Amino acid sequence: MSSSEAPATTEPQGPGGRGKSGSPRRIPVVGVVTEDEDAQGALKPTDLNRIIKLLEETGKDDLEEKQVKCVKKLVQYYQNGFPLRDIAQIFTILNLCAGKIENQPCFMEPAYDIIKLCRLPFLKKKASDEITYAEDTANSIALLGDLMKIPSSELRIQICKCIVDFYHAEPPKKHITGYQQASSMYKIQMAEVGGLAKMMVQSLALLENQLVEKLWVLKALQHLSTSEVNCSLMVKAQAASGICVHLNDPDPSGQLLFRSSEILWNLLEKSSKEEIVQQLSNLKCLLALKEAFKHLFMRGFSHYDRQLRNDILVITTIIAQNPEAPMIECGFTRDLILFATFNEVKSQNPLVKGLKLSNSYEDFELKKLLFNLIVILCKDLPTLQLLIDGKVVLALFTYVKKPEKHKITEWSAAQSEELQLHAIATLSSVAPLLIEEYMLCQGNARILAFLEWCESEDSFFSHGNSFHGTGGRGNKFAHLRYTLRLLRAMVYLEEETVNQDLCEQGAIQQLIGIFKNTISKFNDKEEAIILEIQSDILLILSGLCENNVPRKEIFGTEGVDIILHVMKTDPKKFQSGLGYSVLLFSTLDSIWCCILACYASEDYFLEKEGIFLLLDLLALNQKKFCNLILGIMVEFCDNPKTAPHVNTWRGKKDQTAASLLIKLWRKEEKELGVKRDKHGMIIDTKRPLFTSFQEEQKVMPLPANCPTVAVMDVAENIRAKIYAVLGKLDFENLPGLSTEDFVTLCIIHRYLDFKIQATHKQRELANKSWENFLARTSNAKTLKKAKRLQEKAIESSRYSERPPNAILHQTDIKGLNTTVPSGRVVAVESTPARLVGGPLADTDIALKKLPIRGGALQRVKAVKVVGDPKKSIPA
Repeated sequence: MSSSEAPATTEPQGPGGRGKSGSPRRIPVVGVVTEDEDAQGALKPTDLNRIIKLLEETGKDDLEEKQVKCVKKLVQYYQNGFPLRDIAQIFTILNLCAGKIENQPCFMEPAYDIIKLCRLPFLKKKASDEITYAEDTANSIALLGDLMKIPSSELRIQICKCIVDFYHAEPPKKHITGYQQASSMYKIQMAEVGGLAKMMVQSLALLENQLVEKLWVLKALQHLSTSEVNCSLMVKAQAASGICVHLNDPDPSGQLLFRSSEILWNLLEKSSKEEIVQQLSNLKCLLALKEAFKHLFMRGFSHYDRQLRNDILVITTIIAQNPEAPMIECGFTRDLILFATFNEVKSQNPLVKGLKLSNSYEDFELKKLLFNLIVILCKDLPTLQLLIDGKVVLALFTYVKKPEKHKITEWSAAQSEELQLHAIATLSSVAPLLIEEYMLCQGNARILAFLEWCESEDSFFSHGNSFHGTGGRGNKFAHLRYTLRLLRAMVYLEEETVNQDLCEQGAIQQLIGIFKNTISKFNDKEEAIILEIQSDILLILSGLCENNVPRKEIFGTEGVDIILHVMKTDPKKFQSGLGYSVLLFSTLDSIWCCILACYASEDYFLEKEGIFLLLDLLALNQKKFCNLILGIMVEFCDNPKTAPHVNTWRGKKDQTAASLLIKLWRKEEKELGVKRDKHGMIIDTKRPLFTSFQEEQKVMPLPANCPTVAVMDVAENIRAKIYAVLGKLDFENLPGLSTEDFVTLCIIHRYLDFKIQATHKQRELANKSWENFLARTSNAKTLKKAKRLQEKAIESSRYSERPPNAILHQTDIKGLNTTVPSGRVVAVESTPARLVGGPLADTDIALKKLPIRGGALQRVKAVKVVGDPKKSIPA
């Protein structure tokens, strides 16, 4: 007999699917599996709706027992997993059971068992089931988060285990005929769609004092936070701040701090970093991070503790980048500075008493992280006083020295080198902010002494393993590069005390010597780092010599020689992208600052054909260099010895300097869109220099401290400089010019006239305005005509239709015979002096009688007062 034909009076089957001996079979509520079908592991449709209806019933005496028994059979039936088509009904049953737990604890076990089965992969009959039942599955999985409200430790832990198993799914116990396992990512995707992560974050608020459940929830969140979608949901639930404030809750296992930090890491990596930082930038979170870090720093000795300590420090570093974070207020900044410097500067602070860092990888990373954090903290100006109190500059300068031989240190040679380079790089950010501390530490002397070691032939093998050591393996180039960066940062402060001290200690001569040595050591392998070193040296020399003739004299011929050496570089290398362009810019800057205005250096530069080299560079026609080179040419042309050099120079195809300059003028005008005919003649005579950019540009209001468009036009394009150079060559007897060149030369010659022309136009407009004003005031007909035109213009500017519910205010003043716009300002003239007696009149009005005579008040003579003035009678 088939299961559909079984009588309703039969006894229930046993677990194996066989009925009792001699008893007829009947359909159980959850369906029947025959002996053959059970062997094959087949599933048959179950009357789940009947179970739901049964669970919804109330009031009967034996109902509870039937309901529990029914759900237990359901669990037994789905021992190998839930089909996707039944998910919605199964979770409805789960929800009904969960709702009865508070008053009927016997429903706890079946609810627990259903959740436990959710740890198995879901089953699909068709490939399309994953799509067809996606919405039902997402809503069902979201119910797991809602069930966390039930105050049952076992149930909550089982829910968390279920979520963790989404990421570590167990294989089904038995293959079910006709069903396939859903994809391993299906549950994870449905959890994202259903918003499970947000509910799990919210459940943390219910577990303030339940450590075990809290650890399981954190474990579940740790898995969920590997997804960007879940991280976004968690951020909306304020997960970062909610988890961070409980970092230091009592936990003997140490899992709470570990899992919490992992979740914070995932949130920072996979969601909006700015939003996470904003959530963590409050006093409670920072205090929690501070205490956790201090505890691990002072009492953490295992590899695990040190790694966790460094993770928390990285999170703190990210928060410290937010200027609104109360790092100073919570005392975290002061402690971090102490931890960063206690090895170098001895401290009596009890926090670091007896502490010592090992040469383990974690402690080495900690030291570098603390250096990096100092760079971030120094950007906040209130931190500077704490840096001074912590003697940070002195601590960092302990690394700016040559390695001492045969000295036992806590770091290996490679670690010491990396920390040394990192400390010098940190000083480049900190020292410019603490000039007084820098000078007290004799910073200039230490740097110059270290540079001397960098140039020495002392046997030293650089490992070059780190980011800062790039390009420095087997040499001292990395040390030289970062030390010069530090020196450049100090020189560019333009602090005369620092620069004067450097020059007095022979910095200019030493830097020139270093540059010469880099030329002799030049090789293709370290090409990029050597070019950077040379560029920095020239920039430092420019900063020291600018506007100081005595220092330019010290720069002298040796300095000019290194500049000429760079200018002789193969022009093809300027396009190689290895720093040659930067080096050339630095060279041109040093010509401005170190040679010009020093006549001896100028003459030596000319003698060594420096102008020829400048014109060779100009002939390369690279726009990025042209403006600067022409500016230098303008200044050099003040020297009377320059003109012959300019006129003597010849380029390719016997091109002269004048021809080159005129060619550059035409090229510039073409790029600017100036209108010229095919012969180079002026087309628009009213605006001969007007560019297409100026035509397209709209009128924009600018602050008073911003240069105008006209000023920027002169500063940015090269026409003014070409005019100045040719002007100093007198525009006459210029060799090698074609007919077109002469036409262009005429335009260049009249450059200033065309620029004053705008001034003349403004004057003409002002004169015309004055003439119109005189005509209106002297001729009544002209005044009336102007008045009519004004009224017409006013009327045309008004709305043609009055807006609804608008109140119209009359703005015209009737009978006003003027064409000057009237405003709300009223001019009040002072009372005439004849009425008030003038500025020197007696102002003691207590003894005066001011009679009222039907007009203005006038002064009268007062009588002599006898006795009490209050009782006297005025005349």
